[in-house]
Amino acid sequence: QVQLVESGGGLVQDGGSLRLSCLGSDFNVRPMAWYRQGAGGRHELVATFISDGTPRYVESVKGRFTISRDNAKNMIYLQMNNLKPEDTAVYLCYGIKDLSPVWGQGTQVTVSP
Repeated sequence: QVQLVESGGGLVQDGGSLRLSCLGSDFNVRPMAWYRQGAGGRHELVATFISDGTPRYVESVKGRFTISRDNAKNMIYLQMNNLKPEDTAVYLCYGIKDLSPVWGQGTQVTVSP
């Protein structure tokens, strides 16, 4: 059963933009953050909301990426501007259901030089 559904990945050139979306399949599943998994296989936290709702970003994307959310739709978004080849990765939505972590299936983002 898919509980987090991502969309919006694709292939762009260096300097391009993409917007990722993540939908919680029901309101028991709360999307909370974006991670990415690069060629090395390591998960990296890209953007999230801390306890007071303030966005927090990994240093490498500050000023380029913006996380936002629509609670009425149970969705979060990741606007990615000025993309660089090193941003190439599978982007995964992370959420919580009944105090347990859940993951989306991932969406591929490829940035060509």
